[in-house]
Amino acid sequence: MPNTDETSIPHVDTSQPSIARVYDAFVGGKDNFEVDRVVYRKILEIAPEAAEVGKQCRAWLIRVVRFLSGQAGIDQFLDLGSGLPTAENTHQAAQRLNPEARVVYIDNDPSVAAHGRALLEENDRTHFAVADLREPADLLADPIVTSNLDLTRPVALIQCNTLHHVTDDERPADIMRAYVDALAPGSYVAISHLFNPADGSDRAQLAEDSQKRFNAMMGSCYYRRREEIEELFCGLEMVEPGLSYLFDWWPDGPRLTPPAPGAHNLLGGVARKN
Repeated sequence: MPNTDETSIPHVDTSQPSIARVYDAFVGGKDNFEVDRVVYRKILEIAPEAAEVGKQCRAWLIRVVRFLSGQAGIDQFLDLGSGLPTAENTHQAAQRLNPEARVVYIDNDPSVAAHGRALLEENDRTHFAVADLREPADLLADPIVTSNLDLTRPVALIQCNTLHHVTDDERPADIMRAYVDALAPGSYVAISHLFNPADGSDRAQLAEDSQKRFNAMMGSCYYRRREEIEELFCGLEMVEPGLSYLFDWWPDGPRLTPPAPGAHNLLGGVARKN
């Protein structure tokens, strides 16, 4: 991306798996290493449809961005924990409908920082900053953010598959409250999150097994209950159909095949600050 923060980019450690690179493997990307693919294959052992679900997550994000850039009229996007660039990204979806839309990507993963400049040099309205989404005050004060987004105007804040990597001790709802309080009226918040129905069903068991497997391999990953995910929206007005399975959030057309079992372990929604 152009105008990336000029501070030195951290060293990329290819001996340890990276959440961003594992996600890249799930959506069919090429910016991952064998250590990441080991994690990917182990997750497939308990959830064979996980790769398809990963692609559904990306498709949900693009539908959300199209809505925000189109009907909602948003021309500023702050994409937190954006991960590695793929075939379709927030800035591409937004700028296809509004070429003037500004997008700032945020990530603290060295792999993402290293690829930011090389893979997203498209225009002067797309930017990248190295920051930690768990530190909202510092992130919102970052010069890359403040020089490219006008936070006194509506912004779309995106947390796509990020907050389930924030531990309960780190208080994700408080983190989101800090962001929401800083947003101008008319702003939107989009969140997708791993879901545990906690009802004794096979889906609940899949959530528990996947969480244990992921945490054993590479750190924090939490499947939360519906009410815990709803809390992350901080009482904002939900856009229809509310917090739903990703495949039910304004699909592009009729569903010709039933959703994969793992697709029921993800919820997503969009809310507006009035």
